Amino acid sequence: MTTEDIAYSLKLTAQLMELHEENPFKIKSIANAAYRLNKTDIDLQGKSLQELEQIEGIGKGIAAKINELLTTENLKELHEMMNKTPSGVIDMLGIKGIGPKKVGQLWREREIESIGELLYACNENRLIALKGFGAKTQAEVKKQIEFHQSNKGKFHYASVEETALKLVEALKEKYNTSLVSLTGSMRRKSEIIDKIEILIASKSIVNIDEIENKPAVNLELISCTENEFYNKLFETTASENHLSLLSYHADRVYSSEEEIYKSMQMQYIEPELREGINEVDLARENKIPKLIEVTDLQGILHNHSTYSDGMNTLKEMAEYCKELGYEYLGICDHSQSAFYAEGLKPDRVIKQHLEIEELNKALFPFKIFKGIESDILNDGSLDYPDDILKTFDFIVASVHSNLKMNEEKATARLIKAIENPYTTIIGHPTGRLLLSRPGYPINHKKVIDACAANGVIMELNAHPYRLDIDWRWIKYCLEKDVKISINPDAHSKQGYHDMYYGTCVARKGMLTKEMCFNTLNREEMGLYFNSRKG
Repeated sequence: MTTEDIAYSLKLTAQLMELHEENPFKIKSIANAAYRLNKTDIDLQGKSLQELEQIEGIGKGIAAKINELLTTENLKELHEMMNKTPSGVIDMLGIKGIGPKKVGQLWREREIESIGELLYACNENRLIALKGFGAKTQAEVKKQIEFHQSNKGKFHYASVEETALKLVEALKEKYNTSLVSLTGSMRRKSEIIDKIEILIASKSIVNIDEIENKPAVNLELISCTENEFYNKLFETTASENHLSLLSYHADRVYSSEEEIYKSMQMQYIEPELREGINEVDLARENKIPKLIEVTDLQGILHNHSTYSDGMNTLKEMAEYCKELGYEYLGICDHSQSAFYAEGLKPDRVIKQHLEIEELNKALFPFKIFKGIESDILNDGSLDYPDDILKTFDFIVASVHSNLKMNEEKATARLIKAIENPYTTIIGHPTGRLLLSRPGYPINHKKVIDACAANGVIMELNAHPYRLDIDWRWIKYCLEKDVKISINPDAHSKQGYHDMYYGTCVARKGMLTKEMCFNTLNREEMGLYFNSRKG
């Protein structure tokens, strides 16, 4: 082991000891030794235990640890502490701006066990109320996490789309051509992106090294002649599965992708659908429906305000929603069990409802519907007694605690909540956080069947880190006549714009306007809620 390796091992040992609240004097001693070794060029190789003890700042105890690392490349004490610490919590120790004490606080008080969960907590303002944190610390933590994640190989689609589109426009200008397009998984609007692929038809040689402000994500430029452009766009956009199901005349020159599909006697297939699932068979029978558009959405359900863990007041959330052209807002602050999010006790529910009634008078004809994101408790029950539940227009029921469940437990817990007569929408059904947390396993068919039997709506949580329900299950929802509600789970006004990303993946699942819940207008939505309450 190099001196640098040993310094890192000692530093991690000190951090984990602090995390587990061990002897502070011992922690300081190890941390100081790690710091000193990291700053020196001293060569530790071949030194005896006695020689190690003579190094300034290294006492007998630290010398023994260094000797153990030199002779075994392992430190028993470090190994034991790592075994009792989740790997994601250890990763969090590498985030600048939060030391081991704060990481321990997040782990114990908020049950945050990964960098991804920490980033999501920042987006939901979960750190602000924690002792020793605050808005400034939360913003810095978020910044550091995003920097950390930018060095990894995979990205959320939402985090790279703007950069990719700017590159397309820059290339059009640089090479004086309109024949430039995103392609590959970017053009299919996949949830996770590992590279930006751009197709360009140019008479000049396209040199990737000449591109200014190249993104952190891998960039691939594909060049072709003008005559080849639409053939190449068709070939590079499609997944391998999609292409394998087709046979087209590659030697022909096409003037559009529509012409390519027409030559194969099938419907045009939108880029988002070209995954090789069932779109080719449907296109051959002219059965691909008109896909949902963002403009079809009439209102925004499942949003948070400063009543719980949102950044904006109820009034601000409502006014901005109206400004964006929507007809209604569903406010769904957290319920009382969500102590980490300042969940609403019954007295605050009453206070919020009174404010909603006043705002509805002031903002008419815009409508705020009284909702709540009710925690699904461990036994599947909702987080209020019936006399409180019946005061809401609608209820989004979601799991936020005890996430480490097997499929049987998770499925039963969700189904019990779905069978509750007050449940309107089942929220982010697997609890996943893309690139961070896979979500608890559920039997999707049983859960969707329960929604069908109980008239419950399935949420497609539009937050780019969730996109849950997975779009691959939308087809089964539609088969069972279960409507999908595209909800941003917005914790600030800007969160409303995530409706776009929800719509992108809804289109991948072939969702239509008719089967999307929040394409209902204000009056239709009010009638629906009243009928459910009746």
